[in-house]
Amino acid sequence: MNRIDTAFQRLRARGEKALITYIMAGDPSLHDTEELVMALEQAGADVIELGVPFSDPIADGPVIQKAAERALRSGTSLRRILDTVASVRRRTQVPIVLMAYYNTIGAFGEAAFCRQATAAGVDGLIVPDMPPEESESLAHPAETAGLHLIFLVAPTSTPARRELAAGRSRGFIYYVSLTGITGATLTDIDDVARNVRKVQRLTKTPIAIGFGVATADDAARMAPIADGVIVGSAIVRQVDAHHQDPRMPDRVAEFVRSLKSALQVAPVAGR
Repeated sequence: MNRIDTAFQRLRARGEKALITYIMAGDPSLHDTEELVMALEQAGADVIELGVPFSDPIADGPVIQKAAERALRSGTSLRRILDTVASVRRRTQVPIVLMAYYNTIGAFGEAAFCRQATAAGVDGLIVPDMPPEESESLAHPAETAGLHLIFLVAPTSTPARRELAAGRSRGFIYYVSLTGITGATLTDIDDVARNVRKVQRLTKTPIAIGFGVATADDAARMAPIADGVIVGSAIVRQVDAHHQDPRMPDRVAEFVRSLKSALQVAPVAGR
């Protein structure tokens, strides 16, 4: 069974919600990325997303854009990220998801990428600029390789797209809590709850809420609504703030530990 499925099953059995953490691979270096993955897992991250740096990240705000620029300057490439995941797999079995723009995968070759990603130990893939209607060429090699393809659902998604994304997502569904870019501020939690319920009526696949979750309080407010929360820009900001500190992974882990603690004390709503 895919590690993502195992993680969500374990959490559901314990009545807990998933903490999914995002960092940019290669920021500030791939060696740091490997140490950060270990620190994030020890701090309570249930699934770890690794961003693949791209020169034109249309879904990302300034924090993650700058992290991508730093990673590209350090020589990060998709192939080197897969090598890093393979190295990490000698130390941990935490579920790992890559978040990559389609051009990066297309240049690599879809089938080759899926095979090599699974061989390296990647469990899932998010392609923010690939709508489910245009995913056929990637969906088949991903399924063949055992790589979960995870789609995004937004507040503006039509009923047809919600249904298609819910039906095609494996592992979990990424619910984008607001219209805009990563790092934006969430204001209307009631609207998020209403939209998440619409998706829940279509599927039993876990739903995780991302965009706008920046603090432990945000995480606690989101926990009862879905099966997990995704925190990205706030963690990347911590990496940047401490990148010259030899104890940077520990500093970032302190912040992630506060997020996990908030989820553990948050009320759990049934599905």
